[in-house]
Amino acid sequence: MKYLIALVTLPLLQGCAVLAIADVAASTVIYGVKTTVNVIDAITPDIVNKEKKKDGK
Repeated sequence: MKYLIALVTLPLLQGCAVLAIADVAASTVIYGVKTTVNVIDAITPDIVNKEKKKDGK
């Protein structure tokens, strides 16, 4: 009986590991995109923020 429970539980644990890895990968991509946008905004603030400059703010 213990072996049956272990055989049923093992794939579930592996599925959780796959989801955790996918979550980390997605978070890394999102963080990378946000960082890229912030760097571009820091380098070229007038190009990215044209509307703010027109309003006089």
